[in-house]
Amino acid sequence: MSLIEVVPGQVELVVRGVGSQAPSVRLFDWSRTDEFEVVFAVEAVDDGLRARIGAVTVSAWDGAGYLTEFLDGLARDFRGWEGVRSWVNNELVVAATFGSGGHVCLSWTLRADVFSSGWECTVTTVIDAGEELATVAAEVQEFLRQG
Repeated sequence: MSLIEVVPGQVELVVRGVGSQAPSVRLFDWSRTDEFEVVFAVEAVDDGLRARIGAVTVSAWDGAGYLTEFLDGLARDFRGWEGVRSWVNNELVVAATFGSGGHVCLSWTLRADVFSSGWECTVTTVIDAGEELATVAAEVQEFLRQG
C-alpha cells in the first residue's frame, strides 16, 4: 500500500508493498528550484538495507511529467503487459513488470555518481494492479507538484 504523509512544512510519499516488513521507497525533501524544475530525496529500504540519494532533479523537459505519465500508463494497463517498462533519470530508474495474480513489480533503482564509479541499489515494491497502482500514480503526481 502507498501513502502520503504530511509533516508540517514538508510532504513525504512512501510506496510500500504489503506487510510491515515489505520493501519501501520514500520520496521526501521536495523543493522547487524554479518554475520548471523540482528536486527531492529518495530513500530505499529492504531487509536491513537502506540507501539514499539526496537530490533527484526532474524538470518539465526530462522527467517530472514523464514519470507521472509513465505511472498513469501502468495504471491504465491494469490487465497486464509483456516485458519491462521503465522511466529513467540520472539518479533514479523506475522499472515495472506485470506479474501473476494481477501484481505489478515496481523496481526503484537509486544511482549515485552515475557518470563515475558510483553505486546503485534496487528495491522492488509489489503493488496490486488497478486501484492501488492508480493511487500510487496519483500520489506521485501530487508529490511532484507540491508548492
